[in-house]
Amino acid sequence: MRVTFLGTGGAVPTTERGPSALLVERDGERLLFDCGEGTQRQMMRFGTGFAVSHVFVTHLHGDHVLGIPGLIQTLDFNGREEPLALYGPPGSKPHLRSLIEAGGYRPEFPITINELRPDTVALDAAAYEVRTFETDHRNASSVGYALIEADRRGRFDRERAEELGVPVGPKFGTLHDGEAVELDDGTVVRPEDVVGDPRPGRRFVYTGDTRPADATVTVAEEPDLLVHDATFDNEWAERARRTGHATGREAAEIAARAGAKRLGLVHASSRYAGDASPIERDAASAAAGGTEVFLPDDGHTVEVPYPDEA
Repeated sequence: MRVTFLGTGGAVPTTERGPSALLVERDGERLLFDCGEGTQRQMMRFGTGFAVSHVFVTHLHGDHVLGIPGLIQTLDFNGREEPLALYGPPGSKPHLRSLIEAGGYRPEFPITINELRPDTVALDAAAYEVRTFETDHRNASSVGYALIEADRRGRFDRERAEELGVPVGPKFGTLHDGEAVELDDGTVVRPEDVVGDPRPGRRFVYTGDTRPADATVTVAEEPDLLVHDATFDNEWAERARRTGHATGREAAEIAARAGAKRLGLVHASSRYAGDASPIERDAASAAAGGTEVFLPDDGHTVEVPYPDEA
């Protein structure tokens, strides 16, 4: 799983940071979370490609959605035929439709729009799901998203299988798939004899703009990567409260409660143009010992390993 931060700035873009957008690539599938102004150019600039299958919108403020019209039209100009699914919070469907059809435009490829309440499975795929959770942003219907992979099969113990007399070949795969096999002498070897315990998948959580929220803590147990609103440093904590945002310190406190392995700080206010390090310092001072804290620039890419491979 690879996460590319396409836009890491706040409501007002700067020369260094664009509005909110983040792309997750998982086993060749690309999921876009928020789509601020200029997202399509950031996708070209940072080489993610346009082969996005799902777009998840946290809320309808302009710095999170104004890139949708341009992206849709570029996809259409490039001859896209595959369907695209958009997801948004309650009440977002007509507004997302207006963005898709800005200026009377009618894309030729199919687009579906899904309104989602908190604590809803937005996307139920074979190996993972994307679930919404409640966030708290001023004057906005908003949700966050958690990508939670299913447990993987345990490791196959080839040496043990050979000790039990299982011949090298198809019976190995049968056992790893969870089915018992019978040997030539009538002995039955069961999967639990040669396959270890299930291994956890990866967990990625993206809040969008929000105050610290309990649902961020409970939506995914010990996320491998939590990307959280950190618009201000602690000196501006009162402004963060009044505008429905979080500080770096508050984001770190949520990460500590959630047991997050890594914390990415995004949505840095334009007041930090050129130097957002105060936000990161505040977060680092409040972070739990096992949490890696980082404040990404636009274009920053991180790999999210499986928990047993980290």
